[in-house]
Amino acid sequence: MWLYPCGKTEVRSGRWHRLDASDDVKVFVVVDEVLLSNAGDGLTDTLHGLSSSEVKSVVEWRDFYVRTYKFVGRLVGRYYDDQGQPTKHLKGAEAKAARGAQLLEKQKSEEEKVPSCNSKWSQDEGGEVWCDSGYPRLMQRPVEIALTGKASKRCVCLKEEELENPGLQVYEECDYLAKACKV
Repeated sequence: MWLYPCGKTEVRSGRWHRLDASDDVKVFVVVDEVLLSNAGDGLTDTLHGLSSSEVKSVVEWRDFYVRTYKFVGRLVGRYYDDQGQPTKHLKGAEAKAARGAQLLEKQKSEEEKVPSCNSKWSQDEGGEVWCDSGYPRLMQRPVEIALTGKASKRCVCLKEEELENPGLQVYEECDYLAKACKV
């Protein structure tokens, strides 16, 4: 990790003081879970367990700091040796981030082939999805498992002849040919 002067207000006070002079990259991705816990455990400089897209976010965060703040040094440890040279861990993280970027582009390309549903939500009425043309269905996201490590679905609008394709799910309590569904 690169070191940047952030000032006492930002880093050393309040809940951020635990990040001072450390390389706790996992906190960047799961900041609320780790920083809001009372225990000091969970902080780590390893990217182990993060998906390619999460590692990509960490690398983008680092790149933001490179562009925005005055460089004052590198933290010797997992990612830089005592000569300030990148270690195999940093090179591996950058390669994983590049894979994450490629997977994200592939996912975007795949998702452009099938239009997404319209959606709205209000506290009074709850949620609704609808299609201007076609019928709303839940579809497994392509390559999503590789991106986040978790399966997820998205709402898509399909033509009637596509409704029998495998892997589609009708919204609960929604008619098979409904153009709008409460969620």
